[in-house]
Amino acid sequence: MLDFCRRKLSKTATQPSSGKPAKAAKTPATKAISANPVPSSVLPPLQVISRDRHAISRKDISPNALKVLYRLKDAGYDAYLVGGCIRDLLLGLQPKDFDVVTNAKPEEIKQVFRNCRLIGRRFRLAHVVFGREVIEVATFRGHHSGVDDEEDSSKIASLSDHGQILRDNVYGTIEEDAERRDFSVNALYYSIKDFAIYDFANGMQSIAERRIELIGDPETRYREDPVRMLRAIRFATKLNMQIAPDTARDIPELAVLLKNIPAPRLFDELVKMWLAGKGFDNFMLMRELKVFKVLLPQLEKLLKQEPEGKAFQLVTRALQDTDQRVAQDKPVTPAFVFAAMLWYPVEVRAQTLLIESGLNENDALSIAMTEVLDDVQRSIAIPKRFSLAMRDIWILQSRLPKRAGRRAFKLMEQNKFRGAFDFLQLRAAAEGGELTALANWWQSFQFTDEAGKLQLINQLGKAGVERPKRRRTKRKAPTGNTDNAGS
Repeated sequence: MLDFCRRKLSKTATQPSSGKPAKAAKTPATKAISANPVPSSVLPPLQVISRDRHAISRKDISPNALKVLYRLKDAGYDAYLVGGCIRDLLLGLQPKDFDVVTNAKPEEIKQVFRNCRLIGRRFRLAHVVFGREVIEVATFRGHHSGVDDEEDSSKIASLSDHGQILRDNVYGTIEEDAERRDFSVNALYYSIKDFAIYDFANGMQSIAERRIELIGDPETRYREDPVRMLRAIRFATKLNMQIAPDTARDIPELAVLLKNIPAPRLFDELVKMWLAGKGFDNFMLMRELKVFKVLLPQLEKLLKQEPEGKAFQLVTRALQDTDQRVAQDKPVTPAFVFAAMLWYPVEVRAQTLLIESGLNENDALSIAMTEVLDDVQRSIAIPKRFSLAMRDIWILQSRLPKRAGRRAFKLMEQNKFRGAFDFLQLRAAAEGGELTALANWWQSFQFTDEAGKLQLINQLGKAGVERPKRRRTKRKAPTGNTDNAGS
């Protein structure tokens, strides 16, 4: 895993496929068909890979997705499987979901399926529900017309001042839809009519060369949707591919556009980055492409001061542990990862408050937690159920050293004790010293009998005893001399 993260993006990449016809000699059954509605300068000629030249079988496709495809076809519409599911099947992976695209409008899709609901404002989608499985059905997306184009107002999309698409209910042809896709590996369409794969952007070649490449001009595509920068990183690590140099080149400069993404959406995207089994790889590549500093500048500042210091050690160990839990099909939570990423910014702020304002440790920690979380929430909307869990983990870090008497028993009864102990172990691995001894003590305490627990507490001596708080003594009011009263 480290080998992948530490390799540099190739300076001399494979020649980009955009704008150049694929070599039909490599695939005898592949035929080139002119895609007239799409300019040849943007997309290469369409490649149709017949059923006998690809490995996708209907046995590998969700039965519910097949039902949707066949019912749309029987209703007189074109219907295709598209995007990640085709890419994953060609790579021998199990798709997480199956997406369908069609020339039917959302309202027409709803008429075909009684178990359908329409969602989305930015782009209208249909969800066909089969119990727990949801098949997403989208209408072919089209090109935008200029703002002054009064001939066809349906072709006008809503754009921000930065070129970001805010509303995009513009429909078109399959060729236009392919051009609107983000990466060449996602512009692959599986037809239910002839079971062929329609490749509009040399996606088959990109898969063979293990290359993530944007369709169209990278700067324009990133401005349309800055999240594409995160998707490029995530696909590269997930599929063990390289980002094409032209696709990677503008990311460091345009990463600041991620600040324009709604905070809830950015949180969802980061959960995909860090809790899907490739969190460590994504973190390393995000830092290499200067994306991470835009998202969490509070942590990046500390990482810059000590490139491989305790903050780096804590975060990378937390991500590696999370990746391992995902691989073992164990539960993971964003609270733990974000707690690791923001712990040292909170600690630094708490120490500053202790020095500047003279607060006690508990109050300084409480204020620091609030300030750091409020700062982060402006760009990444961490849901309250996770931010509260983060606070519990952080607060318990200050209570775990205090183990005398019945305190250790009471701490083990806390709901977040296990998460706080795991967090302590990561801190011990990152810092060493007294934290290692403390983590070892708690490890022994949890798995010994009652007599052993009492013995461990007795061995603490003065260690583990909370320092008594200094009490303020009230001054006694001076007593007046009664002999002189009234004199």
